[in-house]
Amino acid sequence: MPLAIQDDYPENLAYCYGCGRLNEHGHHIRSTWDGDEAVAVFTPEPWHIAVPGFVYGGVIASLVDCHSTGTAAAAAYQAAGREPGTDPAFRFVTGSLHVDYLKPTPLGGPLTIRARVKEMKGRKVVVESTVYADGVATAVGNVVAVQMPENFGKS
Repeated sequence: MPLAIQDDYPENLAYCYGCGRLNEHGHHIRSTWDGDEAVAVFTPEPWHIAVPGFVYGGVIASLVDCHSTGTAAAAAYQAAGREPGTDPAFRFVTGSLHVDYLKPTPLGGPLTIRARVKEMKGRKVVVESTVYADGVATAVGNVVAVQMPENFGKS
């Protein structure tokens, strides 16, 4: 399995429900580069249900959210000419999240989330992510990701 941007998050910032590798109950989203896009694959569990046969929209929003902030971090390292995981860590939080649900997302198979950076300016990265089920787009989200200050999350 290729190294994901979330694999390099510092321990104090690796507990996020969506993408934190240290949150035993979380989604464990893992974002990797594929050309000029970041890709993550997530397989919803039966308890991620909205109505029988379909994924709850809040789960879809959390996939868009965390994959987009991970994409922002990866893009920041790339723009700085640095390897992911080097200090100081680039870590982003959500300043804005907007999701359009295009059609119900079926439960029972893997979902692919593809993200592209639309804008980078200072500490802000705008990312567009699309959720696919069996190759069909079911949701599109836009996230304004904001870089955390270096002391964020430290005791």
